[in-house]
Amino acid sequence: MKMKIGKHLLRAVLGSALVANGTPLLAQTVTLSECDWQSSAQNLPEPWEAHTRSFANGNVRLALLDTIEPAVGWAWLMVLSPPEQDWGGRQCRLLGLESAGFAGMDFSSLTAEYDPAIGLMFSVNVQWYDFALGQARPASLWFSLNQSTGEINPQLQTD
Repeated sequence: MKMKIGKHLLRAVLGSALVANGTPLLAQTVTLSECDWQSSAQNLPEPWEAHTRSFANGNVRLALLDTIEPAVGWAWLMVLSPPEQDWGGRQCRLLGLESAGFAGMDFSSLTAEYDPAIGLMFSVNVQWYDFALGQARPASLWFSLNQSTGEINPQLQTD
């Protein structure tokens, strides 16, 4: 299911998340970490062009990663973005849930907006595994990216 996000709604959600000084809005916690084994090119599902997109004149790239295991947390979102490192490469960050990735991700639902006061703002439909119910549940991953500082502010909206 493809979901369009209105610019004002996205701004309101991200704005309130930023005002909350990082206080989680929901029980599920999105983790932001440096790229590690999950970001290996072997984890980019085929066809590659369907699972990666670039923004900001190619300076920002997002990619879906499939680590296969754990089965309830195989999906990660990789973010390559400014600022550049000392050697000239972009920063590399992974978005997932606590100690694993997401239980699923609809990369085709990825949307992006730009607000000069916030930066780039993204949303993608994901799933998280609810151990109490024994099944994956839908959610929306929202995050902003400030290209000047490299700061990424993720939030998860569950049903």
